[in-house]
Amino acid sequence: MTANELRSKYIEFFKSKNHAEISGQSLIPENDPSVLFTTAGMHPLVPYLLGEKHPAGTRLTDYQKCVRTGDIDEVGDPSHLTCFEMLGNWSLGDYFKKESISFSYEFLTSKDWLALDPRKISVTVFAGDENAPRDEEAAEAWKSVGMPEDKIAYLPASDNWWAAGPTGPCGPDTEIFYWVGEGLPPEGSNKGTDSANWMEIWNNVFMQFNRVDEKTLVPLPKKNVDTGMGLERTNCILQGKTSVYLTEVFQPIIAKIEELANYKYGTDEEKDKSVRIIADHSRASVFIIGDTKGVTPSNVGAGYVLRRLIRRAVRHGMKLGIEKDFLADIAVAVIENFKCAYAELETNKDKIQKELTAEEAKFRTTLKKGEAEFQKLLPNLMKNPKKIISGKVAYNLYETYGYPLELTQELGAENGFTVDVEGFKEAEKKHQEASKSLDAGKAKGGLAEQSDVTTKYHTATHLLQQALVNVLGDQVAQKGSNINNERMRFDFTFERPMTKEEIQKVQDMVNQQIKADLPVDMRVMTLEEAKAEGARALFSNKYGESVKVYTIGRDVKNDWFSKEVCGGPHVQHTLQIGDFKIEKEQSSSAGVRRIRATISGGLPLDK
Repeated sequence: MTANELRSKYIEFFKSKNHAEISGQSLIPENDPSVLFTTAGMHPLVPYLLGEKHPAGTRLTDYQKCVRTGDIDEVGDPSHLTCFEMLGNWSLGDYFKKESISFSYEFLTSKDWLALDPRKISVTVFAGDENAPRDEEAAEAWKSVGMPEDKIAYLPASDNWWAAGPTGPCGPDTEIFYWVGEGLPPEGSNKGTDSANWMEIWNNVFMQFNRVDEKTLVPLPKKNVDTGMGLERTNCILQGKTSVYLTEVFQPIIAKIEELANYKYGTDEEKDKSVRIIADHSRASVFIIGDTKGVTPSNVGAGYVLRRLIRRAVRHGMKLGIEKDFLADIAVAVIENFKCAYAELETNKDKIQKELTAEEAKFRTTLKKGEAEFQKLLPNLMKNPKKIISGKVAYNLYETYGYPLELTQELGAENGFTVDVEGFKEAEKKHQEASKSLDAGKAKGGLAEQSDVTTKYHTATHLLQQALVNVLGDQVAQKGSNINNERMRFDFTFERPMTKEEIQKVQDMVNQQIKADLPVDMRVMTLEEAKAEGARALFSNKYGESVKVYTIGRDVKNDWFSKEVCGGPHVQHTLQIGDFKIEKEQSSSAGVRRIRATISGGLPLDK
């Protein structure tokens, strides 16, 4: 079974269980300051997991592209990926543990679906602690579908408890594992007794509590189920492969790398690792740049992560002996392999290749600068009788000039030096800890904070976008937004800095709509109806899908200011927002501008 077939079968199965197929969303989260990228299929569904009604109903299914970069430096082994696909299904106050577990097991083992060997499946459930009891409901549901007792591992909260954050929705989960060892698993073997030979393929999260404080859990009136299956890992298992990189998901990409490097994958483990890193990082970079809200390389946020991915791929290309710019060539293989599932990659092909080529050329220039700086340092280094380059010097070359440690080691060796690698790691660790303290909350995914203030900001982004279009023209299109309780950030396409007069005009226009106390109305309609009514959207959803359309202004004789396809949340009328002020307008990346704005005052949302 191919990945395309697995993706289709999953959706087909859950549609047969009365789940509505919805569109996967952008890799760039909207109004979620807790993460830089969509790290799980649940992120776009945050408002609905918190109580909003979804236009498609209470049973949903989709496939979602995701990026996780917390362990970016570990990518290169046979299974770790920064970019991957999640197959998901949700129950929003509909069915719960018994049905969810039954669905999962049927899809995995039924001859009509994946037909996996039940003897090679084991599960984990929450063992219970001082906060919540053992999840007997999930355990009994597993037993009812035929799971033997010795294949159920009861593990602590660190393994089998999901939480949105220190407070808010939370609950136990059950994880599904498949045996990847030789033959059949020994009697009594499960994830609890043998973690090495059991690979996780599916996680079912049961949101049944609200954490009020550290010691208080209150049952939620409406319980939700959020599940996710890793497409690449499951595909690997179905094909009996030992690595995700041996499946057709990656083989066309690896074939292109082999051609460019004149190297046969599988010949040398160290070079194989470089091939895997290039394959993963180039794929992730193509998905990030080619996204409907695609970002470009920069020194901050998601753009910085993208830059790291590209530059790490280039470094490993150099290790394989690829001297010319090559990522744009690999991008063609990635786009060809995934354009059926993600049409935006083909649409944005020129942009993807252009950005990759520009960043690759820039990095090669950076490397030359780093080498020149090393040569400047050399006379002083030669005075060291121990011929050791300190970790601090090596890290400064890396942090300031982007010069990789391994290249400093190579240059050092040519001049009889060794590098204090432990000192380098210590300097890097200190820098990372400082970065994390400055960027608190970005590294951990979860439900974004939602409050009256963020709701006001969210509605204000609609007013801002329409005001920008009115003042600057139709070339303006949203490229992303980020909201917290202190400010809003809005990125949009525009080729030049705004003038002071344009900024003032946009600000005044937004405040005029707020003071006019326009009603904010929501209606559910099909995507085609939304288009016909002139609603603004990226329109990447599937044909015929129901969407929420928010209209700001009186929807009579087209007398409205803004009409947009959006998931929410929103105020009821604009006077609730308060005073709107643009604090800064600046460049975000090539062809993209960024506005930072604040609001103050306004009415409570219930008035």
